[in-house]
Amino acid sequence: MNYFKIINPRVFFQKPGNGTDKHIRMIITSVILAVVAPIFIFTFGKILGSSYEDANIFFLKPTNAIVVILTMCVGLLHFRFGVQTLIEDYVRGSAKTVLLTIASLICYSAIAITFISIIRIYF
Repeated sequence: MNYFKIINPRVFFQKPGNGTDKHIRMIITSVILAVVAPIFIFTFGKILGSSYEDANIFFLKPTNAIVVILTMCVGLLHFRFGVQTLIEDYVRGSAKTVLLTIASLICYSAIAITFISIIRIYF
């Protein structure tokens, strides 16, 4: 196995050419989520059920905002890669292209909404 392929950032951002590249993407996002998800749960759990003003104060701290953005972005990308694999395995024809496009639009829209929501708190 070529271990340099795993640490090459091009593998993560380029269009996957084979199943190995897709698997490496899933492994990378899984490892990142394994680290970030517990941090997200413990930091975000403190503010759960608080007032609107307390939530705004919570998100004004850059570390909290970064944890939320990172968790949402990596989680949604991981979801997109998983849904893409599912659609490619079980759907055929033009429906495959339509569903892949819809899944990508939903995931990237959710990522954009996350960024916009956090940025609006600052301004």
